[in-house]
This record gives sequence, structure tokens and C-alpha cells, in this order.
Amino acid sequence: MQRTKVKDLLTGAEAGKEVLLKGWVRTKRGNKFVSFIAVNDGSTINNLQVVADAEKFSEETLKDVTTGAAIAVTGELVASQGKGQAYEIQASSIEVLGKADPETYPLQKKAHSLEFLREIAHLRFRTNTFGAVFRVRNSLAFAVHRFFNEKGFVYMHTPIVTASDAEGAGETFRVTTLDLDNLPRTEDGNINFEEDFFGKSTNLTVSGQLEGELAAMAFSDIYTFGPTFRAENSNTTRHLAEFWMIEPEMAFYDLKMNADLAEEFIKYIIRYALDNNREDIEFLGQRLIEEDKAKPQNERQEMTLLDKLEFVVNNDFERITYTDAIDILMNSNHYKKKKFQYDLSWGADLHSEHERYLVEKHFKKPVIVTDYPKDIKAFYMRVNDDNKTVAAMDILAPGIGEIVGGSQREERLDILIERMKGVGIHEEDLWWYLDTRRFGGCPHAGFGLGFERMVQFVTGMGNIRDVIPFPRTPQNAEF
Repeated sequence: MQRTKVKDLLTGAEAGKEVLLKGWVRTKRGNKFVSFIAVNDGSTINNLQVVADAEKFSEETLKDVTTGAAIAVTGELVASQGKGQAYEIQASSIEVLGKADPETYPLQKKAHSLEFLREIAHLRFRTNTFGAVFRVRNSLAFAVHRFFNEKGFVYMHTPIVTASDAEGAGETFRVTTLDLDNLPRTEDGNINFEEDFFGKSTNLTVSGQLEGELAAMAFSDIYTFGPTFRAENSNTTRHLAEFWMIEPEMAFYDLKMNADLAEEFIKYIIRYALDNNREDIEFLGQRLIEEDKAKPQNERQEMTLLDKLEFVVNNDFERITYTDAIDILMNSNHYKKKKFQYDLSWGADLHSEHERYLVEKHFKKPVIVTDYPKDIKAFYMRVNDDNKTVAAMDILAPGIGEIVGGSQREERLDILIERMKGVGIHEEDLWWYLDTRRFGGCPHAGFGLGFERMVQFVTGMGNIRDVIPFPRTPQNAEF
């Protein structure tokens, strides 16, 4: 007999038929007459109840049917007599496929802290919370590809090992096959990377943007969706050393078109998750409500998770310039009462607390901030006519701050070279990048969306380590 998943059985289409269910035991309870076994196979947040009559299954037969055990159940799918589920299986046979010793299995029927579950990340998928989070993550990833495919974008795989640092920040993971106990040296004492595998110093990518721009100069519209790495010693709820980035690049786009596409994209993938994972999001929203009960009134969420996501999908994002943002922040009571940890002045970068104030307190909706000072932004962003700002944009979201960063790219060769010199990047290191300005260059733009931050936003999870299967952070590369 072919196995049927819990999600499909719960529709009732197989009612009255003999079915085969395989999954993991969540709970078992009962009395001397009957046992009730809740089984989940990951296809839905809901369990399916298996009813095992004592006449067919003795206590000895069911002794290995414990929380965490993998079982196969054959029986008739019938309308449930109890509350909480529409259908259940009247078992005719139960086979234990894999035991789980209740003395050592760490996921028993009790509340576990998220910190504890991070320590057993290899098992946390089996909890309701993380089952919901990663089903939502799956839907969002599928929606990313669906959105760009529908718009005719070409999916481009950019290199994971690269010799460039797109951000110029130097926070990269070195890639080498050199013997670290016996490094080859040049005459002046530096490491001789000519003897390394690639013949030069290489690192894990921090962004696929520069290579994406090359492809956009041929295909017009491309996107990347892959892992990126930052060797940034940040132990925060918003940073990871390994994360996934979505980076579209579009020829013949300006900053406004770039912002329009980013807003449409965000709304599209959130709508897809709402349409396909409503039960998971409702569960996660209820979890947030319970979490909020322990917080002071002024720290509680003003909207439920579902309401927040519907609000984002159904309303236009606010659009302001960086200069407007500084004015709003410096005229706020929050600033006047010295409630910001970081100081504010024109020319300084916005911190998370400033970004969250704009979206959560002032506008109460996502905000697109444009035209940042050129001195705090990357060399490849197009310099505006005022020569003080660049055609950059950040999209700020409630709860997490910046979720998208993008810009119109600098297509003017002379200005781009000047900007590179200003940040210490040599022309010969990016000769291939400059060629796209020499040969058929055109106005173009793009943005990057940190996928985990988007998953955080849609699931309401407070820590980014809880929305990626196996988080990589300072001092942690477990599993």
C-alpha cells in the first residue's frame, strides 16, 4: 500500500478507506481500553490521531510507541469522535520503524526554550514551532523563484569562491589549501599566494552583486539566490556568518524602478506564504501573543502577526529621503529625551534603533529610505548631482529594521574609478567589472534582500538563528 501524508489524510478524501501512515509519535495517552497516538510527518503543523484498541494492541505491543519513535500505521480513516481533529485512523497494525528511548530523547511533551533547541538543532525541526518556521521558509524560497520566473528574469549562479570583496569591508573568510603550519613566504615576508590553489588570495563571497551586474549587461534582468558569508564578529539577533541573499540586477533601471520592483517582490512572496501557510503563520502568531504576555504593555505588539503581514501586503510603503529621516528622528521626542543609544547627525549611518523608530513608531509601516550620504555607502552606488549623496535605497521593516539594501549602480566609468580609488580598490583588481562600463554600459540598478531577515519578518521569530536550519555564528559551527 502507498503511504499517504498527514496533510492529505486530514482533507478526508480517503475517509472510509484503508490507509498507510508513516511518521513520528508526538504523544501517546490512553487507558486500559484504548490508546491515542498523535502522529506527525512534517507535511502540516497538525497531527493525526491514531486509535489503538486494547483488544488488538496489548500494552506490551505498544511499549516502544513512545514520543519521538518512527512508526508505520495501517488502518481505516474515519471521522473523529473526539474534539480537535476531523479525522483519525482506527489502527489495524502498528509497526515501530525506529525507537526513541524516552529516558534520553530530549524532546518530551513540555515547553522547551529556543536557546535549548538551538543546542539540539538537529532535532528541533520536530517541534511545532520549527516545523512551522521551516515550512514557511520553504514557501518563501519557492515564491522567490516563481516571482522572478514570471517576470522573465534569468537565474544566475554567481561564484561562492571569489577574489573580490564586493563591499570593500574586508570581513571575509579566507579560502586556502596552503599548509597553515608551513606557509610559503615572499622575499618581503608576506604569504606567497601564488603557491595557493588559485594562485592568488581568495575568499568566500560576501555578495553575488558584481558578477550579477556582468550578466545583467547581457540578459537585461537577472537574479541570484545563494549563500553569502561575512566574517563579522556580531553576536546579535540580526546577524549570521552564513546566510542566503537574493540579488536581482536590472539593466535600464533607475532608483525608482528599483524600489518599485523591491516593494512588489516583498508583497508577492509574503502573499504567497499567507496563501499557502496560513495555519503555520496563525500558530506562530499565537506563539507571539503568548510571548507578549510576559512583556510590559508598551513593548507588546500592536498587531497580530497575520494582521501585520496583511497590512504590509495591502498598503503602499512610505518613501522618504535620508535627509527627511534624519529630520524626523532629530525632531522626535525619543531623540529629545535621549532615548536613542546612538547619536544622530547628517552623514552618520542609521542604526537599527533609528530604523525601527521610523517604521514602528512614526510611520507604522515599511519605509523606503533613499539618497544616503555617499561617504557611508559602497563605491558602486551612483553619485547624485549634489555630489554629496548616492542613489541608494534601504527598505526598513517593523521588528528588524533594514530588510533590503539597493541602489542605482554607477555606470559612468570615470566617476566609478574615482570612487574605487577613494576606498583603496585598485583598477587592476576589478578590470572585468570596469569593462562593463567600457563596452556598452548603461544605467542599471539592483538590490539585495537577506533571506533570513525576510523569514524572520514573516514568522515573527525574534532571533535570526531560529530561521536558518544550522546557524553559523562567532564561535559556533556545530552540526
